[in-house]
Amino acid sequence: MTNELIKGYHRFRQNRWPSERAEYEALATNGQKPHTLVVACSDSRADPALIFDTAPGELFVVRNVANLVPPYEPDGKLHGVSAALEFGVNVLKVQHVVVMGHASCGGVNAMRNGAPSNCQDFVAPWVAQGVPAVSAAIEGVPADEQETVAEEAVVRLSLDNLRTFPWIAEKEAAGELRLSGLHFGIAAGLLTKLTGAKRFERLD
Repeated sequence: MTNELIKGYHRFRQNRWPSERAEYEALATNGQKPHTLVVACSDSRADPALIFDTAPGELFVVRNVANLVPPYEPDGKLHGVSAALEFGVNVLKVQHVVVMGHASCGGVNAMRNGAPSNCQDFVAPWVAQGVPAVSAAIEGVPADEQETVAEEAVVRLSLDNLRTFPWIAEKEAAGELRLSGLHFGIAAGLLTKLTGAKRFERLD
């Protein structure tokens, strides 16, 4: 464990634990009841808990390279994202599923330009699932706009794939579950939201 982590733990114990102890004890006793499941990128600059200023127990977070949701495929193989979705939606009964992309996403860049040569075992096949959607989205788009357009396309792809899960589609149709798409601008600290018109607009 690094000194940075140890120092951070000490700050947590000194600054946050005294005021939040009762909340943690309640969560330990009563279990978690998060209202929202967030599918976000593993990127260290886009932490959902910080961006949404949430308390412990509010978010059930699934993070992976490029905030991807693969399509529903119950084939008995290992599906970490799908397992988290199943638990969050069917057991924890979250009311909202959010897919949050972000600016300067390395995973989306790999969809456009190929994965790094030393990331061929897992990253390359993982990001390959987003290549068709990204390629279609950036066709004819000016070069200086392609990065953002590609990142937004991956959010749309993940939302489309969420709806291939029958228990997600059924709950959304019944009004029991809402799906949303967001994009976080790291430099500006701003969120944009996917609207009904399929455009991303600033969230005020």
